[in-house]
Amino acid sequence: MSKKLLVVEDSKPIAGVIKQIAESLKYEVTVAASLADVEQILQGDNKFFAATIDYSLPDANDGEAIPFVLSHGIPGVVLTGKMDEPTRQKILAQPVIDYIPKENSQAFLYLKRILHWQLTNSQNGILVVDDSASARNHIVELLKRRNFSVYVADNGSKALEVLKQNNNIKLIITDLEMPTMDGIELTNEVRKTYNRDQLAIIGISGANNGVHSARFIKNGADDFLRKPFCPEEFYCRITQNIENLNNIEQIQKAANTDYLTELPNRRSFFNQGEQHINKYRQKEVPFALAMIDIDFFKKVNDSYGHEAGDHILKVVALYLRKHFRNGLLARLGGEEFAILCPGIDEDQLYNKLDDLRRDLAVAQIVYNQQHIPFTISIGVNFNGEGSLAQQLNQADNALYSAKENGRNQVATENSDHD
Repeated sequence: MSKKLLVVEDSKPIAGVIKQIAESLKYEVTVAASLADVEQILQGDNKFFAATIDYSLPDANDGEAIPFVLSHGIPGVVLTGKMDEPTRQKILAQPVIDYIPKENSQAFLYLKRILHWQLTNSQNGILVVDDSASARNHIVELLKRRNFSVYVADNGSKALEVLKQNNNIKLIITDLEMPTMDGIELTNEVRKTYNRDQLAIIGISGANNGVHSARFIKNGADDFLRKPFCPEEFYCRITQNIENLNNIEQIQKAANTDYLTELPNRRSFFNQGEQHINKYRQKEVPFALAMIDIDFFKKVNDSYGHEAGDHILKVVALYLRKHFRNGLLARLGGEEFAILCPGIDEDQLYNKLDDLRRDLAVAQIVYNQQHIPFTISIGVNFNGEGSLAQQLNQADNALYSAKENGRNQVATENSDHD
């Protein structure tokens, strides 16, 4: 569902650019060219997710539109061509998301980032740790303007409990001076479990001693802010740390995901597979490790083209997800796939694999108006001993047997199913 954005701007060219930016982010845009237009619009509809507000309008030359929009509970980004210090202070004294000087094209690039953040920040949890209720509430208010999911604790010990209970927390903002466990002790404890790729920490302190920033950083924090801080610097530090984490997450995802099918790749399968097998063994849960190969895949590419071959690989991935929602899946490379999954017993696991094989054998796959029939062969190893690599080798031997015996079948390495 699209979010509604109110664009308050008397310049048609600028309003057009903002509208284009917002619509590229899937906002539903309403434009108002004056304060009178805003008043009329908000009489009938104030369910706007956010607003961009021009500081100077024909009937509101001195920022009067800002408090009016904010008073309707609509978070606002102020755009202004007037940028002296009194104007800046006047804007920042109000609970705006941010302000942007209309200086050059960079202003619109920054606006796009802000509008994107407002849509996505709710996915990012931030834990605020401070024993001062007023300081804590001030930071919480700043974060909520930016639509973050916010959690609070008044000391380090409670913060660790909150962190365990909420796996969406990406950033901790912690004061230094606190009872029970101070900010540096908390940072040390957090870093025993979470590295810098998983969680960012910003230390804060009102003390004038410059050594505190160094102590925080040396003990595992990513950044430091001295109280009192201005909202602009606060938001810049928060955004930079969250963006760094999101960039790392995207890089890791790209490194562990097959670009075509979006299944985990071979590297990811080996990284996660041993953990899954250990868990199954500890809980004494039957499991199967299967290798899958598309029969005569080269003929598919030769007969229908490589784009059709890519389509078939995506189809196989889709069927794998459909049949094995609770398993670890991967494209190992080329036309080879792998499944590691738990089940009730060997018979049930075998039948699930055979259901997958039969479903694909009868599937009516059409690409570019051409029907492309194909089958798969499966080699499976049940409750295997040894490492993941050893078990995968056994499943590969079973797969070889399936192909030698005519393809389009499930062959087993250590059972009497075949």
